[in-house]
Amino acid sequence: MRWLLVFIVACLIFNGLQHWFSKLGLGRLPGDLRFRVGGRDWFVPITSSLVLSLIVGLISLVV
Repeated sequence: MRWLLVFIVACLIFNGLQHWFSKLGLGRLPGDLRFRVGGRDWFVPITSSLVLSLIVGLISLVV
């Protein structure tokens, strides 16, 4: 249950910071989903979330 909550929060953060992350190349990876519902664009960053999780995990091991 906790991981589902973390994933939902990550999706909300990605939706809010979508323009900034696109400058870094995140959000265009295979496995990132974009769709339009009710006139609003939604973004589900499955692959980008995994990449960022791996980066944060590696940083936490080093520190």
